[in-house]
Order: sequence, then structure tokens, then C-alpha cells
Amino acid sequence: MKTKSISNNFYLLLISLVSAMGGLLFGYDWVVIGGAKPFYEVFFGIANSPGMQGWVMGSAILGCLIGVMVAGVLSDRYGRKPLMIAASITFTVSAIGTGAVNDIDWFIFYRIFGGIGIGIASNLSPMYIAEVSPGEVRGKFVSINQLTIVLGILAAQIANWLIADPVIAGEDMLNTWNGQMGWRWMFWAEVVPSLLFFILVFFIPESPRWLATKHQYTKAESILSRIGGKEYAKTEVATIRTVLQATKEKVNIRLLFQGKMPGILLIGIVIAAFQQWCGLNVIFNYAQEIFAAAGYGVSDILFNIVVTGVTNVIFTFVGMYTVDKLGRRSLMLFGASGLACIYIIMGVCYYLNITGIAVLTMVVLAIACYSMTLAPVTWVVLSEIFPNRIRGMAMAVSTFSLWAACFVLTYTFPLLNSGLGAYGTFWLYGIICILGFIFIKIKLPETKGKSLESIEKELTN
Repeated sequence: MKTKSISNNFYLLLISLVSAMGGLLFGYDWVVIGGAKPFYEVFFGIANSPGMQGWVMGSAILGCLIGVMVAGVLSDRYGRKPLMIAASITFTVSAIGTGAVNDIDWFIFYRIFGGIGIGIASNLSPMYIAEVSPGEVRGKFVSINQLTIVLGILAAQIANWLIADPVIAGEDMLNTWNGQMGWRWMFWAEVVPSLLFFILVFFIPESPRWLATKHQYTKAESILSRIGGKEYAKTEVATIRTVLQATKEKVNIRLLFQGKMPGILLIGIVIAAFQQWCGLNVIFNYAQEIFAAAGYGVSDILFNIVVTGVTNVIFTFVGMYTVDKLGRRSLMLFGASGLACIYIIMGVCYYLNITGIAVLTMVVLAIACYSMTLAPVTWVVLSEIFPNRIRGMAMAVSTFSLWAACFVLTYTFPLLNSGLGAYGTFWLYGIICILGFIFIKIKLPETKGKSLESIEKELTN
């Protein structure tokens, strides 16, 4: 029996890892631009244009919004697997195109195109894993998606650090290898994992819960039996059928606004937006400005970015270990309160012109706190709280909220940093974290250890 359980968990781990490669590409594509930023800005002549810098950094998010809508509309109709294949193709084309262009408009075009892949992957990968995982281990397995995101982030940070030549103070950046070719290779390096994702996704099964919504119960039971055994599969399919039969209405967007769904959807929208508006992701996207304000040079900044990436990975493991033990709600409350305290201290450091290791320490603490709480747990909650029949649509709405919030965050940071200063900007993020804490405390139910159908019954009845 023990051997069988290990075998089943190994199969579940394999298909989860393949699906989570969408998260790895999401993380790489999202962060690679931060390391390339000092070089492509000089190449394209936008180093002194905060508005243009914000648009270039935020342009991928426009693609994310498109990708989320595509995933939401098509994943409930055609399945999860075809959309993951589409995402892999999108990542590959974007990586090649972004590094090949010599015009800022085409650069932005390919960033938007890559954003479509990010939007699809951010919606589909955690949802697929949630739909194949048993309730008692679902939090841990959905968190694999966050782990691959941070591994993608770390891979981008290490690639940027290794690819870039040492920067000499006072040199003409435009006429260096970094300014002409270095930033291109940072984007091209993504082609290898994107092609691997394209190949491997053909070997994983379709989501059994999606198959069940299309009345393909035999296929669904066959897949679930490989994951948890025949008895588990029969029980799960029977429960899914009971829930589906209780809701005969044809799937359409009106279901999102009936009964208790608006309240559930509100939780998803706010939780998703809060994951971005807590402010942590600006540290990855605008690491250059944040560390420069703390007194670091470009080469030191690239190394510090790798330090933050390693921290991100280590504490994501902590989140994976605790999410099924401590629960989703308690981890999110800890994350919101912890970040609020850290941002207040960071603001004081910038206000008093305390630079160097003090700021780096606060940044590392903020990343540690975020990586084991809000970062992975948000995706777990979003993949759990919506009913089976409309999970694709509902999660798409929530993920749309996440990327819309991310666009606002990314676009406004240079403006806030310029207008309020670094200290005022981080104090503002601290206030948002306090408001997020209050919302989670009042609205978010605990979903630890429950089946998706059990959660659906509790929230909708």
C-alpha cells in the first residue's frame, strides 16, 4: 500500500511539474527584463524618460490581460491542455522576437505577445494542478507552481548576472557588449525551457475535472485512478457528478452573478489584486532603482538581485511545507502584517538616508515574508474557491484583476518614486498591506484539507 501511494504521488508530481513549467516561464519572462533594463534603455534611448520606462515595463501586463481573457473563455470550452500548448508557443516566439528587434515599438509588441503567454500560464497552471490533486495535498502541489515561478525568476536573475559583462563606472554603455548584445541574450535564453515545455505538455493528461464537466466520466476516472487508486477515483467521480447534476444550467458568464457567486468572486478579485498591490513585485521589476537609491552600483545590483532570487526560492519551500499544515488564511494574515511592518522600516531607512546592507536586509526580509505567504497561497486560494463548472471563467476574472493591479503597480512605481520618494512609496504599500489584512480577516474562509466539491458546497449553499 505504501509503495502504491508513493507511485501515485510520483505520477502526480510529474504531471504537476510539467504543468508548472508554465509558471517557470512566467517567472523568467516576467523578471528577465529587470536585469536587461539598464542596457536596453540606453540602446533604445529611453534612459531619461520615466513615462516610457513605465510603459515598456508594464506593456507585458497588457498581454497578460489578453491571455487571461483567452484562457477564461477557451479553457472551459476546449480544456486546459490545449491552452498550455498555446502558451508554450507564445513564450518561444516572444523570447526570439524580443531579443532580435532594433526598434522600441517592436520590442514592446513582443513584450505584449509574451505577456499573453504569461496570462494563459498564470491562469491554467495552478488551476490544472488543483484539479488533479487530492484535497489533503492540494495546497502543497499547487504551490509547486509558485516554486517554479520563483525558480524561473532566479534563473532569469542568474542568467542576467552571468551574461552581463562587468560594468565599468563612466563607460559609454551604448557602445559596450552589454548595450548592444548582452540584453538580447538575456531574452533568448528563455527559448530552451519554452521548447521543453512545448514537448512535455503533450505527455500529460487532460484535467479529469474538466473531462467530467463534459460528461467524459470514464476518462476522468481512469486519470484519477492513476493518481489515487480505483476507490479514490470512484468516490471523486461520484462526488463530481452529484455536484454537476445539482447545477444543470448551461455554463455562461451570467453564472458569475447568481446566488452567492458575486461574494465568492469578490474574494478572488480582492485577494488577487492584493498579491500585487502589497508592492513586493516592484522589487523584482525595479531592482535597479531600489538598490541604486541604497547606494549600489550596476554590477553590485545584479549580484544583489541574485541574492533576492535565492531567498525567494528558499522561503517558497517554507510556504509549500506550511500551507497544508497552518492553513491558507493564517499564512495570508501573517504575510500582510509582516510586509506592513517591513515597509515601515524600509521607509524609515530611505527617509534617514540609511543605505547599503540595511536596505538589502529589509529587502531580503520582505521577499522571505512574501515568498512563504502571499505569493504561493494566493494561487492556492484562487484555484480552490470557485465551482468546478465555472472555475476557468471565475479564475480568469480573478487573474485579470491580478494583472490589472500589476499593471497599475508597475506603471506607477517610477511616478510614485519620483513624486513621493522611495520612503513615501514604501509607506504607501504598508498602508495597503494593513487594508489587505483587514479584508482577509473578515472575508477569507479556510479551505485547508477539503475537497474542491466540499469547498463548493460550503461556499455556495
